[in-house]
Amino acid sequence: MCGIFAYLNYRVNRERRYILEVLFNGLRRLEYRGYDSSGICIDSCDLPTISNGERRVSSQYLNPLVFRQAGNIDSLVRSVYEEVNETDLNLEESFPVHAGIAHTRWATHGEPAPRNSHPQSSGPANEFLVVHNGVITNYEVLKETLVRHGFTFESETDTEIIPKLAKFVYDNANEEGIPAETYYTIAAFFLFYMLLCAGDQTVTFSQVIIEVMRHLEGAYALIFKSRHYPNELIACKRGSPLLLGVKDLNEEANRAFPDDKLLTKDGKPKEFFFSSDAQALVEHTRKVLVIEDGEVVHLKDGGVSILKFGCEKTKNSGGFARAASVQRALSVLEMEVEQINKGKYEHYMQKEIHEQPESLTTTMRGRLIRGGSSKAKSVLLGGLKDNLKTIRRSRRIVFIGCGTSYNAALAARPILEELSGIPVSMEIASDLLDRQAPIYREDTAVFVSQSGETADTLLALQYALENGALCVGITNTVGSAIARHTHCGVHINAGCEIGVASTKAYTSQIAVMAMMALVIGDDTISSQARRNAIIDGLVDLPNKVREVLKLDQEMKDLAKLLIAEQSLLVFGRGYNYATALEGALKVKEVALMHSEGILAGEMKHGPLALVDENLPIVVIATRDGCFSKQQSVIQQLHARKGRLIVMCSKGDASSVCPSESCRVIEVPQVEDCLQPVINVIPLQLLAYHLTVLRGHNVDQPRNLAKSVTTQ
Repeated sequence: MCGIFAYLNYRVNRERRYILEVLFNGLRRLEYRGYDSSGICIDSCDLPTISNGERRVSSQYLNPLVFRQAGNIDSLVRSVYEEVNETDLNLEESFPVHAGIAHTRWATHGEPAPRNSHPQSSGPANEFLVVHNGVITNYEVLKETLVRHGFTFESETDTEIIPKLAKFVYDNANEEGIPAETYYTIAAFFLFYMLLCAGDQTVTFSQVIIEVMRHLEGAYALIFKSRHYPNELIACKRGSPLLLGVKDLNEEANRAFPDDKLLTKDGKPKEFFFSSDAQALVEHTRKVLVIEDGEVVHLKDGGVSILKFGCEKTKNSGGFARAASVQRALSVLEMEVEQINKGKYEHYMQKEIHEQPESLTTTMRGRLIRGGSSKAKSVLLGGLKDNLKTIRRSRRIVFIGCGTSYNAALAARPILEELSGIPVSMEIASDLLDRQAPIYREDTAVFVSQSGETADTLLALQYALENGALCVGITNTVGSAIARHTHCGVHINAGCEIGVASTKAYTSQIAVMAMMALVIGDDTISSQARRNAIIDGLVDLPNKVREVLKLDQEMKDLAKLLIAEQSLLVFGRGYNYATALEGALKVKEVALMHSEGILAGEMKHGPLALVDENLPIVVIATRDGCFSKQQSVIQQLHARKGRLIVMCSKGDASSVCPSESCRVIEVPQVEDCLQPVINVIPLQLLAYHLTVLRGHNVDQPRNLAKSVTTQ
């Protein structure tokens, strides 16, 4: 959803124009997450020079400059440069040290408008500024308290209480004495404790932010900037993703990659970046730190200090536990800049649809073992190896996900049941939580998420852990929250996916879960022939995907026929019920056309009433155990003059098409459990071309975000 980005240069001269462009480009890399407004904050002048007394300026000139705008990032860029032209702000002014923050907002509290955009401020002087991804659930209580202490609020956001709370803490901590009634305020205990320990010393930036964190409830990632702590930034998180990128400008050090040195105050020129996503970091550096929940990361004087904060109270004093200093090492991003560029394609969704042969190859690389004629074929999933016996003893396997990830798990359920003999149930993460459905110690809960940060899926994971289930993660993001907190799992390795509508991650998820079924059922001799056929099918799957992608122009022609339609039905059953759901989801996500995926076996229980000569209906009828039933469905729809579009296996057009008025899409035939990978691609192409022809934004559909990190 929201995207946050920050840039701090240390002992390397950067002009204001350069700093602005780094912040703008960082926001552009986060556009795919979904947003409706944006904003940035930079310094008005060289703060270190001013603080050293080398020149005198008014305190008003010291204020950080905040720019906020509703609409897209280009609107923000135009408004910033228009405002610069109207003032005497020097874009060529150079800063040896500077800290800037930026944000793309997806509206949750308050409409898209400059006053509700981030950075949010503590007041007219901009003493504390914050950018925020997430939702503060107790903001109303905190807001009432701050209003009683004289604070006024300009926005409708939950975020505005955060910088104002920081100012409240700072102001009270730096007073010589505290009135008795202040002990009953939200910061009472900490302020009293801090003054006893610190004496006359000014409270530190990290102390202020830790105290703020103590009172926030909900999920958040935050970056703070303050005029009281020039050229410093603090980031902290609980539930929402956040990364730190470090770039050492010493090329020799870059080659050696001394990750134990880059975080220390060594006086060397460096650049630091905070971001919600790795996509905004990779063009600057591949050396990153995935910030953990409860960590407070403080950038100061070219060094990084990390404090671990916990809300639990100490047993002895009844007070709050202190934040402990922790040591962390940087890791290397397994991502290249080319992956986040469109290349020869017009849109990311188009690029990602056509990348599926390569993404599937990468997903399966090193995992499919095909020996000689005398050796058995097998699958190796190292992430599950140590827990296979436990999974095989499970009383049931529970797939948990949202949206496309749920559909991928649904597509894989039949083959997992067939090969493992274990009952498999499906749960939409939010519904599981709403019902507080029973999860047992004997269950294996499989959490499927492209980003690994989906809010409802994370909460369901916490619920399953509390109930003692073995938790397995299937994600596309190394180091994501689901990858870190599950007992074991598999990375789908589909590569960076930027388009909001998931395409290549969906097909890679199905491939991974098919391999998971093969691994779990590996001890069943009776299914050996079936298993070998599936492994052969997986090996050849990328070639079949290349073949089906040749339908691109045919799907574009079909889209032209459907451009004016208001609704679309998609019927599927068996393995392809999930395909019907996913195809319909793609059409509604990006083309903004009402579409519904329907289980064909339920046709007579209501949906048949919608059928007439005007409503377009897609029926998926490729060769599998349900083929004859789908033939019957086609006949019944044709008898009611349904406007049919039938997807069938190559060579089956005559047997599924009852008349010349029926349009046929022929696709390659593969193993039935892998057919959903093939069948969904024409529907992805149809959704893409419908969206382009209708003039909608393909990569950033209306009201949608790539990573749903709030409930």
